[in-house]
Amino acid sequence: MSSEMLGRLSPQTGACALENASADAAAPRFAAGHRWKVLGVGVAANACFSMIFAGLPSTAVTMRADYHLSNSNLGLVLGCLGLGVALSELPWGLLTDRWGDRRVLLAGLGSLVVWLAMMLVLLVPSQAGTPTVLFLAANLLVVGLLGGSVNGSSGRAIMAWFDEGERGLAMSIRQTAIPLGGGLGALVLPSLAEGLGFAAVYAVLGVTAAVCSFFTWLWLHEPQSHRAARPVLSAVKAGAGPLRSVAIWRLAIAIGILCFPQVAVLTFTTVFLHDFAGIGTLITSAALAAVQIGAMVMRVWSGRWTDRHRNRRAYLRFCALLSGISFAVLALLVTLSGIAPVGSTALPVALVFMLVFAGISVSSWHGVAYAEIATLAGAQRAGSALGLANTLVFVGFFLVPLSIPHLLAATSWVGIWMAAAACALVAWPILLKPEPQG
Repeated sequence: MSSEMLGRLSPQTGACALENASADAAAPRFAAGHRWKVLGVGVAANACFSMIFAGLPSTAVTMRADYHLSNSNLGLVLGCLGLGVALSELPWGLLTDRWGDRRVLLAGLGSLVVWLAMMLVLLVPSQAGTPTVLFLAANLLVVGLLGGSVNGSSGRAIMAWFDEGERGLAMSIRQTAIPLGGGLGALVLPSLAEGLGFAAVYAVLGVTAAVCSFFTWLWLHEPQSHRAARPVLSAVKAGAGPLRSVAIWRLAIAIGILCFPQVAVLTFTTVFLHDFAGIGTLITSAALAAVQIGAMVMRVWSGRWTDRHRNRRAYLRFCALLSGISFAVLALLVTLSGIAPVGSTALPVALVFMLVFAGISVSSWHGVAYAEIATLAGAQRAGSALGLANTLVFVGFFLVPLSIPHLLAATSWVGIWMAAAACALVAWPILLKPEPQG
């Protein structure tokens, strides 16, 4: 930084600039291709945590049996995982904007490894006894609190390393980690829980988190340009913060509401297909995996497509409408199943197909939405905006599993899927309208 530029700043800011310039000169420089390693870290970290929050619900039937849980207790336990993330996302996001993505992600993943190791020792059902519902719920609450570090920190890193023309694709690739991790969890964890018990489940999750921590330490650094921008951003408060923006709040609220039906699919598909349709673990796991794989493909495609056409907001509104219609059709199929002839196979097949289609529809927009909200906030403040959005997302991960058993008792599975359709349609008018062209 030149002396002329320093002269325009206050003495305190000038000292800050000199300190940052000195640190910047001493910091290692990375080739442009390093951004793909940073993206890889973001994908791995999110996939790791997705194996936990989207994978553990796929063991719901075995968890219910091994821990002696009722449906209400099962909803409470799975809901506490989402509650932990909801409580911690925004604080982690604010901390990321202050400390930097590397420190926050390392702290979160490292703590997660330690806690999963403790669960392996203390939380596995055995002949000596079964952990209480409250102890299980408390442990999953802590897992959620620690896992809340992943989203904002990895998202801010991607915003720093990628330019605007690539951010939709990059963020969408990162968001494929959610269905990737959930799909791996759905394929592996139910069979692991049935065959080897929850000790094996917690061990696999802990080892995965440890591997992600290593590659985060190895590859996740801030780009040179991002460090160089710090003195200016410290000296000048560029407009209102993300938490004061009506547009950011609207988008975050819509994201949260639109996640409600997605959470219903992720957390209670196994129970729905097992209890209502009489479908076994293999087909159930395959259905959940199909949802996650389909969501991965759609997220990558939609990120690239909306980058080219600059139509993120229009795409989000379309996804909300399609999801509402899909869940309404699923509810209709459930109604028809009640009057179908005994032994009919067509409707169970249609149920599985429609559940997969609705699950993909309501899971295909995340990368586009996160790219839009991070862009509205700006790269330096993306952690806070992403933290706000994910706080509302994981409010759903808490409330939906808690509410479904009570709604199911009061109505039926038709009521569950109609409520999912209603949530998607409610989100549609809240989503931001496309900006006028020209």
